[in-house]
Amino acid sequence: MNKRQFLQATGAMGLSAIGGAAYSAVTKPLVKLADTAQPIAAREHEARIARAQSLMHAQGIDALLIEAGTTLVYFTGVHWWRSERFTGAILPAEGELAIVTPYFEEPSVRESLLVGGDVRTWNEHENPFDRVAGILADRGLKSGKLAVEDTVRHFIVDGVQRAAPDFAIVTGSEITRGCRMFKSPAEIALLQTANDVTLAAYRHVYRQVDGGMRPDDISALMNEATTALGGTPSFSMVLLNEASAYPHGTAQAQTVKPGGVILMDCGCAVHDYESDISRTWIFGEPNKKQRKVWNTVKRGQELALETATIGTPAGEVDDKVRRYYESLGYGPGYQTPGLPHRLGHGIGMDGHEPVNFVHGEMTRLAPGMCFSNEPGLYIYDEFGVRLEDCLTITDDGPRLFTPLSKSIDAPFG
Repeated sequence: MNKRQFLQATGAMGLSAIGGAAYSAVTKPLVKLADTAQPIAAREHEARIARAQSLMHAQGIDALLIEAGTTLVYFTGVHWWRSERFTGAILPAEGELAIVTPYFEEPSVRESLLVGGDVRTWNEHENPFDRVAGILADRGLKSGKLAVEDTVRHFIVDGVQRAAPDFAIVTGSEITRGCRMFKSPAEIALLQTANDVTLAAYRHVYRQVDGGMRPDDISALMNEATTALGGTPSFSMVLLNEASAYPHGTAQAQTVKPGGVILMDCGCAVHDYESDISRTWIFGEPNKKQRKVWNTVKRGQELALETATIGTPAGEVDDKVRRYYESLGYGPGYQTPGLPHRLGHGIGMDGHEPVNFVHGEMTRLAPGMCFSNEPGLYIYDEFGVRLEDCLTITDDGPRLFTPLSKSIDAPFG
């Protein structure tokens, strides 16, 4: 279960996510920051396909199978959902990409298709995977290695294997990662806008939080402000008081109270690209322990930035911060009180993408990679602190999309 699914299941998406709101977030007009953002152009989709085909040649792979989802959007522009009816694409190492979709969905699929025009349809009584086999045959492929993008569901893999039994099914993760892990300037610009929207929404909401509010009240404010700023809310988690000690919260009822912790973890999408920012502050005056923990978490963020240099294994960023926390008596390792989750994750069209800032990850940092930087310290039954900003690796080292939180007293400067 990913973060968005968890929040939907627990109701933490906020009232505006289900059609109502206890408070109105828009007390004055907000500038739509996302209005000038430019979606990814068709020529960039074509360049992505060419890059994938180059990787396929290098790895001896003959074709790549993609299901509806962000990877389909990444290569083709087609926005579609997953259901029992297969819609997806076959990308051969040589030749034109082709789309497979139900006959009655073809006009809708073509609305967002930005590359090629080979769309193969199937009717309800037919086997869609026969269309996949037909595409392979039309590209001159009767056998070989068929790579599968790593989120494709089993019934699809099984259906393709039965329809094209002479192909060996192999992982396609090195192809998709080899493309999606390195963001282009256009992608970086969209990530920047998404982060700008989320931070602006935070600043708007921060001034409206008041005693007695519940998490869903605050979440509704955040979602409404995000929408007013031109973003599409992805998640809006609000953890109050003792609930902040658990990274994804509890079912215990909480309200804003003097001296209580407010931990928010929120993100939005702008033309498919995601933000993910966390802020923690106190409603009223922080006590000595809250202030000390907050400052320690922030120092962890700073250490991560100092460590995330080109060529460094991604896991070393996590290790450096975790060693610092352990030196102060937290942990060890993932034990609490301490940091029980990885330091950060890749981000792009998905809120969580490979690779992660996590112990043992040996992938070396390179320009174009994007990550969250989100250390936290959690003390069960008391409170927790998490601070999160996203960054991209540049030729000059890491660059933040948003400035670090200034202090527990002025979390937004």
